[in-house]
Formats: sequence, C-alpha cells, structure tokens
Amino acid sequence: MAFRVYLQYLLFSTVLAFSCSAYAEQPTLNAFTFGSYQKILAKQAQQPFILVIWSITCPSCVKDMALLSTLHKNWPALKMIMLSTDDMAESEQVQAVLAKNQLAGLENWVFAEENTQKLNYEIDPDWYAELPRTYFFDAAHVRQGVSGVLSQKDYETLFVKIQKKPASVQ
Repeated sequence: MAFRVYLQYLLFSTVLAFSCSAYAEQPTLNAFTFGSYQKILAKQAQQPFILVIWSITCPSCVKDMALLSTLHKNWPALKMIMLSTDDMAESEQVQAVLAKNQLAGLENWVFAEENTQKLNYEIDPDWYAELPRTYFFDAAHVRQGVSGVLSQKDYETLFVKIQKKPASVQ
C-alpha cells in the first residue's frame, strides 16, 4: 500500500514538474501598438540595447534565431528586445520559435494593430519593413539600424560600439 502511494506521488510530482517547465518556457508576448516604441525607449533610459525585428514568415529571421540565442548567452548584460511583425493571431508560432531558440526570457513583443505601416513608421520613418532589421541603441539612444542578416562578428562589433561610454561620461 505504501509503495503504491509512493508511486502515485512520484508520478504526480513528475507530471507537475513537466507541466511547470513547459509553462516556464512559454514566452510572454507584449502587444505592440501605437505608442509601444516610445514605452520601450523610456524603459531603457540611459541603457544600451538592441531591438531585433523579425517574423516567422522570414526564413532569414528564423535561421538567425540560433545566433541571437548564442549572442544573448555570450553578452547577458546587453539588453536584447525581440519584436515580431507577425499578427497576434500567430502568437503560438511566434512563441514556439522563441522557446525553441531559448529566447523566451527576453522582452518579446508582437504587432497588435492592423495598420502595420503606422507601427513601422513609428519605429523608423525611413524603414520600409524589410526583414530582418536590427537597431543598436547606445546609452544616449543614438541608434543604428541594419537591415539583413548579420554575422556574429558584425553583431559583436556593434555591441562593443553601443556599450562605449561617451567621451563626456568617461
């Protein structure tokens, strides 16, 4: 009898552990609406960060996720924010890509308005929605936007650049 209770407890504990780990890996997606870009900037005040804009329908973006995961592990102090240009209706697929690439713990956003051109324009009036697109912000929020796939060396060069303190602060 005691052995049976022990097995039931063990089975329950195992199921609970797997349930919790699956839940923990599910990325939280913030709804990116008009005004969200300014909220992101305000939250990162005086801090360097990168904003990675991507989509599940962009093969280069999805392929780049493994590199972004490696970079995040190698540069944990540098804030990385992920913004999916997909619709909120595609949240499950977005979450799956992020979880698969161990990017669930980052700040993750997904477009949540029908007028995506308005959102694109808010981010950058000179951006024509080509993907992938990455913005590198220094502490003063001077930004450099780069479209297309970057190598690990390219990312790391830009990481070093945005983390340098301005001459007046050194």
